[in-house]
Amino acid sequence: MSRQIQCIIKHPTHEDRHRRIQYIGGVDGGVRWKVPEEEAIANVKRDPSAYFVSEGEKTVWVTVKQHNGRDYLKTQTDRFLPDNLLSLPECP
Repeated sequence: MSRQIQCIIKHPTHEDRHRRIQYIGGVDGGVRWKVPEEEAIANVKRDPSAYFVSEGEKTVWVTVKQHNGRDYLKTQTDRFLPDNLLSLPECP
């Protein structure tokens, strides 16, 4: 089952583009959910269609990439939505 990521949590501040995502989240069937980044990475490795991000009519899958030997979440490359994941609002 694919889940739409609708918000993220970054610490210490959401505006710092160089900080890692701590949690991803969204709402399914009226119920809020939040998953730690490590768990989300494991979910994507197990199922590449685990998470997606949508804006308007454009939808992109979330993938796992590496930087300096450490896994992180990133959306598939597209030419329309820069920083899809990082531009999401802060989760409540």
